[in-house]
Amino acid sequence: MPLRPGDTMPDATLLRMGENGPEEVKLSERLKGRTVVLFGLPGAFTGTCTTAHVPSFINAMDGLKAKGVDEVICVAVNDPFVMQAWGDSTGAHDAGITMLADPASDFTKAADMAFTAPPVGFFDRSKRYAAVIRDGKVETVQEDEPGTCNMSGGDAILEAL
Repeated sequence: MPLRPGDTMPDATLLRMGENGPEEVKLSERLKGRTVVLFGLPGAFTGTCTTAHVPSFINAMDGLKAKGVDEVICVAVNDPFVMQAWGDSTGAHDAGITMLADPASDFTKAADMAFTAPPVGFFDRSKRYAAVIRDGKVETVQEDEPGTCNMSGGDAILEAL
């Protein structure tokens, strides 16, 4: 069953680019004792993800921080090299968004947020969603229909806070 309010976030080891190449990030360590907004999306450099979802969080960052959000994390089923390049090209890194890769879809599957759409080459990709997490527990989770970014965008999450 997909993430629901009250759930403990599944632990996972995700990847990001560090100074010396890919490095592991234990999700449980990032969430412990903190308020985090985590948003998942189908993939880096894809249409709605690039033109709507990531920009919505860039635009909402000041408001999210003002409401006590410690970190905003974007997770996609891509490799850390792609997530690094995408974060640079969209301005996500400059805005303070943490871009994490879930290359084998392990976290996405554990959260039951995976979907497959062979006609567009998506296998075990992430649904479009955003969650407010306090100390590892899901407080709010909002999921969008494919091709839309209404419920899971930065403004919608800001409003949910």
